Amino acid sequence: MVRRTLQPAGPFPELVMNGFVLNRSVPLALRIADLAVRALVDEAELTPKPGLVDRRGSGAHRDLTLDLMRRSAHALHDGFARMGEAAAHAEADLALREAVGRIGREAEADMMRVTGGVNTHRGAIWALGLLSAAAAMQPADLTAANVARRAASLACLADRFSQPQASNGERMRTRYGVPGARGEAQQAFPHVIDIGLPALRASRAAGQPEDVARLDALIAILARLHDTCVLSRGGEAALRDAQSLARDILRAGGTGSLQGRHLLYRLELNMLAHNASPGGAADLLAATLFLDALERQVTM
Repeated sequence: MVRRTLQPAGPFPELVMNGFVLNRSVPLALRIADLAVRALVDEAELTPKPGLVDRRGSGAHRDLTLDLMRRSAHALHDGFARMGEAAAHAEADLALREAVGRIGREAEADMMRVTGGVNTHRGAIWALGLLSAAAAMQPADLTAANVARRAASLACLADRFSQPQASNGERMRTRYGVPGARGEAQQAFPHVIDIGLPALRASRAAGQPEDVARLDALIAILARLHDTCVLSRGGEAALRDAQSLARDILRAGGTGSLQGRHLLYRLELNMLAHNASPGGAADLLAATLFLDALERQVTM
């Protein structure tokens, strides 16, 4: 059994050319879990985010706070570590898929105990749980695209013990015929690999501060994603507005430009008017930050 602890989010101290070797005093699964929790906390703390919880307040949510999001993220550390432990050097087969699913459901119960029944990170447990397991499967190959492909190979397997959930995301998937969180994972996280990571790294390469680069990644994802959280809270009109304004921000030069910041404020007002929140994009930003951190550990 792995212990509940959050290690400092620094670089792995021992690296090799085509992969990495972890500090031998810290198990692989714990280091992966550290990065997953750090990604969730970094996403929650990123400010200003349209309609989402951040350092300024609760956005469009009445039942969420930044402190609750932080506590929820830390409560998931043990679950992410257990998924990594179960998947270490394993193949993507039904036994592993069902083990990851069982641990994910237990992690969700941990989250609900900490939050008093508030759903803070259900979508993130799915995305980052699969990616944590996929990272542990082949720790010598942590390139983002390959980790995402291994996660997809797990996501495409049917967990016989999973009970269908009447979640908002699943209802929106059925109603609007959009991929949702399940489809995103089964397709190897295209909004992370093809959109979020390139936007994050392009903004950094242009000399933008890290918070601007992360906001640019969030906006790039939102511009293309059929976000089931937006659909659930504001319907198709809210999603059209969100995608249109997000594209305007990108055309204006991103969130680091003066015009981009003005448009980001307009996007926030629009989200609040629809009582909508891009929670799906936020989960995929956390996945983007997680995969980026994995690759940076290898290349540093």
